Amino acid sequence: MFVGRQKELSGMQRRYERKGFECIVLYGRRRVGKTDLIREFCKDKKTIFFTGLEMTARENLENFSQSVYEAIHGEGGAPIYADFSALISAVTDAARKEKTVLVIDEYPYLAKSYEGISSLIQREIDAHWKSMDFYVILCGSSMSFMENQVLGHKSPLFGRRTAQIKLEPFTIFEAREYFPRMNLEELAVIYGAAGGIPFYLAQMDDDVGLKENLMRSFFDPMGYLFEEPQNLLKQELREPAVYNAVLKAVADGRTKLSQIASTAGIEVSACSGYLKNLMALGIIKRETPIGEKASRRSIYLLNDGMFRFWYRFLPKHISMVQNGLGDVVYQRVERALPEFMGQVFEEICSQWLWRENRKGNLPFVFEEAGRWWGTDAVQKKQSEIDIMAIDSARDMIFCECKWRNEPLDVDVLDLLIEKSEMLRAKEKHYVLFTKRDFSERCKRKARAMKNVRLVSYREMLR
Repeated sequence: MFVGRQKELSGMQRRYERKGFECIVLYGRRRVGKTDLIREFCKDKKTIFFTGLEMTARENLENFSQSVYEAIHGEGGAPIYADFSALISAVTDAARKEKTVLVIDEYPYLAKSYEGISSLIQREIDAHWKSMDFYVILCGSSMSFMENQVLGHKSPLFGRRTAQIKLEPFTIFEAREYFPRMNLEELAVIYGAAGGIPFYLAQMDDDVGLKENLMRSFFDPMGYLFEEPQNLLKQELREPAVYNAVLKAVADGRTKLSQIASTAGIEVSACSGYLKNLMALGIIKRETPIGEKASRRSIYLLNDGMFRFWYRFLPKHISMVQNGLGDVVYQRVERALPEFMGQVFEEICSQWLWRENRKGNLPFVFEEAGRWWGTDAVQKKQSEIDIMAIDSARDMIFCECKWRNEPLDVDVLDLLIEKSEMLRAKEKHYVLFTKRDFSERCKRKARAMKNVRLVSYREMLR
């Protein structure tokens, strides 16, 4: 079942319907659904679809030749083109006869096996394709390669793309489409554990409960996600053991470069390089307090929800899972889920805030949103605001997110107002997010203030 991605699909379709040349660069981390999106877009169109493989240039030429021949002539014994230049010329001839979509999936593999492919495509674009009614999609999972070697100014293809799509994980709203029958609170946990990655969500089942889904996927030696982070590290990076130590340090709450390096047992200078590579893969993010462009207060966090869940719960329990004690492990994990859900719920609330911002349902249209942290000069202690949204006039929305079973009381609102005094704003507005409900005292104060909005998780998904 194909769900979500309506914005991307409609944008790709609009470009297809207008005459002329299009070159779409589509990229994103593995398992995020790039190929599914392309196939959904291409299902009613004449398409040449080739997937690059980690093989030699000759083997990729043979496979590409097969894809071109089958698209033009149907299945059968395909001749192998003499070289990539002849193959690209054949693609051009076919596209002149009938509007065609050329898809090169896993483009980095092809480009690494034959380094001249980008220059060859660039020459064909300049000589022929840009004057044709022709649609090209270059797709890749290596985000650093796509950003530097395809979109970067040093690439032969620089300036030739007509659009780019960085495909992000599903929002909670798209995940809701995927699981229409699932309990909403369990959906939030599963969404967080899967990191919103469509392929990981596809391992779950809304006909069973939270425990069964997590047991099947994470706490069973045969579960798809039991070894997934380790497999991805081995596939993408050298020295997976070192990267494993770095990720474990961040998952355990080490957020400063020096802390991560010390815990992982490596030099600070080397650790910086490892973190840079993990950020290029979208696994780690460097976060700065909102409103600050560069700051010594920047921290490193796990950006990938599945990695966050795995490194939070699996490393110390792997032997138990391998020896059939997944039930015992789940009981321990279940007690720690509310803490794990803190960051997940902040992400869900941020998604809701941006959605309402697009709809114009907030007091003003904000331009950026993120976390803020700093020193409270009055109380001489560190303080943090879960989400803060700002516009150019310095209007601000201050948000607090609490994944709690009990009703959220007025003390949470009072504390948020107190923390907001640390920042100067033209206008101040407040939003409290909670898992279930608010106390009557909190509701009364919100009504009296008139610049406070109370939002429950269920209301977000209504």
